[in-house]
Amino acid sequence: MFNMKVAIYPGSFDPITNGHTDIIDRGCGLFDKVVVAIAKSESKNPLFSLEDRINLAQSIFKGNEKVEVVGFPRKLTVDLAKDYGACAIIRGLRAVSDFEYEFQLATMNRSLAPNIESIFLTPKESLIYVSSSLIKEISDLKGDISKFVHPIVEQALRAKLDT
Repeated sequence: MFNMKVAIYPGSFDPITNGHTDIIDRGCGLFDKVVVAIAKSESKNPLFSLEDRINLAQSIFKGNEKVEVVGFPRKLTVDLAKDYGACAIIRGLRAVSDFEYEFQLATMNRSLAPNIESIFLTPKESLIYVSSSLIKEISDLKGDISKFVHPIVEQALRAKLDT
């Protein structure tokens, strides 16, 4: 019987950027399924509602059977990974400054669930400096974000910030 390899990619994705989609695409090359788990992240004061963030990600990956987009309930990432039968948690690294926090998370997750690996992926070089926070700020100041986000995300940001 075929044993599907599933990975979870958790985050707030407020909004999802081309850096995120690059990591998801890379994950699809490594795993049979990537579950994009979008956290509510109320403490981060997200610009987009959880429903909007889920809809944006689903629109981008429509037709890609290897990607499933879900809302991330308030629970441990390793517990969500177990719910989906995931063998790995994907985390994106952009810079050395991300490493210490991500290393701490990975170590704790390994302690909680030794059979679930943490996989660190970096986006391609042209997207290494892209963050959701920067994208929101550039968009708010009417800058060109077209090379950093999918067109539907750009449209959603313009609609949200031009009001």
